[in-house]
Amino acid sequence: MKAFADLLDRLVLTPSRNGKLKLLADYFRDTPDPDRGYGLAAIAGTLDVRNVKPAMLRELALERIDEVLFRYSYDYVGDLAETISLVWDNERVMERSALAQPRLGEVVAEMNALGRTEVRGYVRDLFDRLDASGRFAFIKLATGALRIGVSARLAKQALADLGEPDVTEIETLWHGLQPPYESLFAWLEGKGGKPVLATPAIFHSVMLANPVEEGDLAQLDPADYAAEWKWDGIRVQLSRAGETRKIYSRSGDDISAAFPDIVQSISFEGVIDGELLVGGTARSNSPTRTFSDLQQRLNRKTVTQKMQDDYPAFIRAYDLLFDGEEDVRAKTYLERRARLAEIVEQAPHERFDLSALVQFSSWEELDDLRSTPPDPVIEGVMIKRRDSVYQAGRLKGPWFKWKRNPYNADAVLMYAQRGHGKRSSYYSDFTFGVWVETPDGEQLVPVGKAYFGFTDAELEILDKFVRNNTTERFGPVRAVRADKDFGFVVEVAFEGINRSNRHKSGVAMRFPRISRLRQDKPTAEADRLSTLVAMIDAKAG
Repeated sequence: MKAFADLLDRLVLTPSRNGKLKLLADYFRDTPDPDRGYGLAAIAGTLDVRNVKPAMLRELALERIDEVLFRYSYDYVGDLAETISLVWDNERVMERSALAQPRLGEVVAEMNALGRTEVRGYVRDLFDRLDASGRFAFIKLATGALRIGVSARLAKQALADLGEPDVTEIETLWHGLQPPYESLFAWLEGKGGKPVLATPAIFHSVMLANPVEEGDLAQLDPADYAAEWKWDGIRVQLSRAGETRKIYSRSGDDISAAFPDIVQSISFEGVIDGELLVGGTARSNSPTRTFSDLQQRLNRKTVTQKMQDDYPAFIRAYDLLFDGEEDVRAKTYLERRARLAEIVEQAPHERFDLSALVQFSSWEELDDLRSTPPDPVIEGVMIKRRDSVYQAGRLKGPWFKWKRNPYNADAVLMYAQRGHGKRSSYYSDFTFGVWVETPDGEQLVPVGKAYFGFTDAELEILDKFVRNNTTERFGPVRAVRADKDFGFVVEVAFEGINRSNRHKSGVAMRFPRISRLRQDKPTAEADRLSTLVAMIDAKAG
């Protein structure tokens, strides 16, 4: 564990991308198998170990430290892993310091071999064997909450620095391999051949678009670009090879089990990029439904026939990576789209349609179209160079996304919670509400949560307000004073809003963020729930 713990400590303290790359490459080069493979999996989010719940970790800590002292320590530090790693009974650790520090591969193997009732005792004994950095690393690893400023792609780039292959070649193999990736490391170091994938229907890294920023389009010729509607679903990749059919999310997670109706309808071989939606395809009479409807089926291990009937899923296809076994990513967007159109035409019409092109002759005309789309489930437009090849990653120029202008509402802060990583000392996760009429007069009802959109200077202001105006504590959550005479108003921007039975307010915001602090505005003048409902009705109309 020591090498992995040292790596985490250094990554947290290293701000530059190149510095993190060197640390990762050195770790992969100097650490033996299988430790380095499990370290890679932990960083990339693919490590599967016996689940360790935060509640169990708190209970273990309370065996060694007074509850009040632990609560104050946790409140001050703001991070559970860091708190436990520092307050653990170090005297008992010193008594067992003669024991050898366990290796990462040893810990993973032992954890996965434990029965449910054995986990608690094992973790207690492990904490006694590890130092503070080791305990911190283990908790982060076991709970899947590293938050060290390293993306999976950065880790793959560090792998590419070990040998000759390009990072895109590693990404192509990635989702067909399993930790601890010994065959991958052997290939990168020239000690073995290229790994053979376990499943033929693998995930391929997706091509991403850049948001349109001021001045981006001014130097571009509209005639060089095509446009499609940007739908409010989730991006997926369909992959079929032989009888193996898979649906992957944009990050490569296998979500096939939640959508058996689509899996069974994949009648073509190859790999398609598209949007997963609920409702009816363009070739049916049923409308496309909101993201809230799609959420009813996401993250489910199984779905009933009734769920499939109530929330029928389909794919709006917009790109082709493989046509059968032929890799067509090097062909132009228009060539790929022509092949895709033929495939979709032969596919089941109730499960597949082709993303429609948006006709425009100037950026001004496209701006008008994206601001007033023909369907409330449309978020904006995608803009793609007609001659662009399909390349993994987010390149500047070939693809852009141009969303509708966000919705805005003035809301009142109601609750706050500490952040993570660099924000662990600040209250940076905020719940906000609007006014609703009740028999006892107007009351605030929560309508959303946001943890970004504000500057570091604005975070200081928000954090100070929370500390000075806390009225109640619910574990890590702080309730702040919020009434008609006193409170903190923020302007919230959000990409969409829909009705929701899962929320007390009856509405759900899409991607809310705090766009402005309204310290000038009295809380009584914040928006009403009726204002948000009117936004939903106007969108539907």
